[in-house]
Amino acid sequence: MKITTRLLASTAGLAILAGAPGAALAQDAAQPAVDQAASDAQKGLGEIIVTAQRRAESSQRAAVPLEVIDGNALANAGITQSGRLNELAPALSIEPSSTGNLIFLRGVGNFTVVPTSDPAVAFNYDGVYVGRPTSTTGVFYDLQRVEILKGPQGTLYGRNATGGAINILPVQPRLGETSGYISATYGSYKTINADGAINVPLGEHGAVRLSASTSNHDGYLKDGAEDEKTTALRFQMKVELTPNLTIRTSIDYAHNGGVGTSVSYYGRYTLKPGVAISAGPVAGTSYYNFTPSGLGPDEGVYSPASQAYRQGLTFGALGAKFDALAPYPFQNNNFYGANAEIALKTGAGTLTVIPAYRFARLDYTSDAAAFIYRARESDDQYSLEARFQAQRFSLFDAMIGGYYYHETIRNLAALSLSNTSNYLDQTLTTKSTAAFARLVANVTDRFRVVGGVRYTKDDKGFNFSAVGAVINCVARNAFGAPNCPTAPLIPGVQNASQLPFPFPAAGGAPIPVFTTRGPPNYLIIRTDTAFTNARSNSKTTYRGAVEYDVLPQSLAYASVETGFRAGGFSAATGFLNYQPEYLIAYTIGLKNRFLGNRAQLNLEGFVWDYTNQQINHVGLDLNGRTANYTQNVGKSRIKGVEAEGRFLVTPTTLVSADVQYLDAKQLQFSYTAGPGNPPLTGCNVSFNAANASPYTIDCAGQQSYNSPKWTINLAGQQTIPLGDYHLVLDVDTQFKGTRNVGFAYLPEQIILGTWRTNAQVEFGRADGRWSIAGYVRNIENHRVPIYDSTHPTASFLVATTTAPRTYGIRARYKF
Repeated sequence: MKITTRLLASTAGLAILAGAPGAALAQDAAQPAVDQAASDAQKGLGEIIVTAQRRAESSQRAAVPLEVIDGNALANAGITQSGRLNELAPALSIEPSSTGNLIFLRGVGNFTVVPTSDPAVAFNYDGVYVGRPTSTTGVFYDLQRVEILKGPQGTLYGRNATGGAINILPVQPRLGETSGYISATYGSYKTINADGAINVPLGEHGAVRLSASTSNHDGYLKDGAEDEKTTALRFQMKVELTPNLTIRTSIDYAHNGGVGTSVSYYGRYTLKPGVAISAGPVAGTSYYNFTPSGLGPDEGVYSPASQAYRQGLTFGALGAKFDALAPYPFQNNNFYGANAEIALKTGAGTLTVIPAYRFARLDYTSDAAAFIYRARESDDQYSLEARFQAQRFSLFDAMIGGYYYHETIRNLAALSLSNTSNYLDQTLTTKSTAAFARLVANVTDRFRVVGGVRYTKDDKGFNFSAVGAVINCVARNAFGAPNCPTAPLIPGVQNASQLPFPFPAAGGAPIPVFTTRGPPNYLIIRTDTAFTNARSNSKTTYRGAVEYDVLPQSLAYASVETGFRAGGFSAATGFLNYQPEYLIAYTIGLKNRFLGNRAQLNLEGFVWDYTNQQINHVGLDLNGRTANYTQNVGKSRIKGVEAEGRFLVTPTTLVSADVQYLDAKQLQFSYTAGPGNPPLTGCNVSFNAANASPYTIDCAGQQSYNSPKWTINLAGQQTIPLGDYHLVLDVDTQFKGTRNVGFAYLPEQIILGTWRTNAQVEFGRADGRWSIAGYVRNIENHRVPIYDSTHPTASFLVATTTAPRTYGIRARYKF
């Protein structure tokens, strides 16, 4: 197993790494890592060909902030979902949630996967932008490599993105070749994984490739959650119709079943009695007490101990005990895709056309932050990209292109929050068009000047309606607190017609419920909300860079690049719109190979200015309704250095290190909240009763989300030749420094530095025909929170954690 780790260096005058082949020893995802190690023993460190700049080149010659993980590294690490990619890439943080992956790159990202928000880090599969974070699943098998581009993608890529891009690239059919592989894993938690591929020629100039995968393990939590039940299939055909015309087509399918990602109770916040609301600013935590749950991180929220904990607490808004959390979550999600790549060579250059269609049908119930979220959603997207790479003319290389993207999302959702619930029906449409161009001036054989520009126009439409249900306690005890111990809590049903108590018709008056003679005990209230909205955003973004070949194997570069993320809508009164966000990145880099191609040192330094940044969170809107909405909160500065080193100490000994230092601060960070109790936050809170949004929350000076100052990956690989066989020993470890993994900046959401170590022993034929390996992952058995969130009304703190220690054996055979 090869997992690269970057050695941090801040060397004045040296331009710093644009990309490091993060964990790569080979290019063939079906080929064991030991094969490449044997090859490296003869010729030094291997090369990886990347297409991060829409052209094939060595990763060591790609003058962009780039990290590459080859298919062997992914297979050896047992990565079957994108949620674990951050183990191999120091710049990346991914928080799996019950409804999708929350992706951050150097502190730029989202705490949401709701349909009303676009991702800050673009996810591209086989050259196709995937619009929904909920659809970044079922693709991690038979992969050539994963490319992680760090910083704004404002020129060459499909949708504009502020944080970066993740490119998932499958192994393509190999013309005129019969080959294939199969890999199977059995391990703890009843893990049974298998994947394989078969490549069949269609004469000398064509081939088809069929790949499949199944990933299964029991839940990592006591209540059965944190399991995996994923199956996936991919079929490709590639044909050289003429020497100048090549067409590749692909269709794929994936299914997610089981329970999926879940949480455990860490504790609960309660409003301090008798504390007066201050004009501020005061720390938001001064209004609240935190009481730990006493439950372990592996408990889940449906275990008997967790249900007893929940039912032993009183819900202050009603003065009633909580009921048991129900129903039990499930997921039945299906993903479909079809795309083609048409390449036509002409005397003037090469034309590449990529038409694509993707569709997802989601049907799931999740426990979110210990409340029930029921969703049925269809995501329908199609896109077309065309680009022309001209033949070099005079000193210049040029590329021009265009892009069109259309997405329709239909979401039916139910959000049940103890005494409130919302039943949503929303449709969102996005139409994005773009034109881009890139020009490279080859000033000398060693010095190049690069310019790129892109114009993007996004048109969005939004239709939303919701029915809200509220149980409002009007009875009070002697201390003035709500006193409705017999009031029902709203169950997790799909729509208002399934509520187990009388519910007003549309426009109807609240229904009073009497438990004694006299005034009503509580009211059943209905609210109806509807929004229709549309907006357009357009922006011209650019990239400028210089590149210089210091030595035949040393590349220096410097660049400035901009990107933006379009504005959009929120279904929350008073917070209906939010504006685009922008990021400008300054980068210097140096990539080096030396000592006869046995050593590699890549360095990168960067400064990102992030403005008008979008933050999504759950809060009260101006009608007092719990809603999910996005606000523009201010700006931050993100700066740091990253270094990656690999050294083939002997022909059979490889060591690597990858270190990132990150200084990411919120320079301005201010947002507002609607009426009600003081917001639950670790930031400063000011109160102004005259405002419709009376609370202002100021988090300026805080460390950006998911941005540890230090991230260190270290790895070593020792190959022991045994005649026609060999034994390969691998160990790798990752350190992540203190980071904040939740939106509210609560003290309990700050995670201190942690280590995570893996090891593997592999025995097999020296020619790589077959191998068998034993592995153990997370040797320390740390269950570290990777996503903390609070219940919007009950103020539970819950967390998703890393997987426990796991172990198993894996066998591979290739032909």
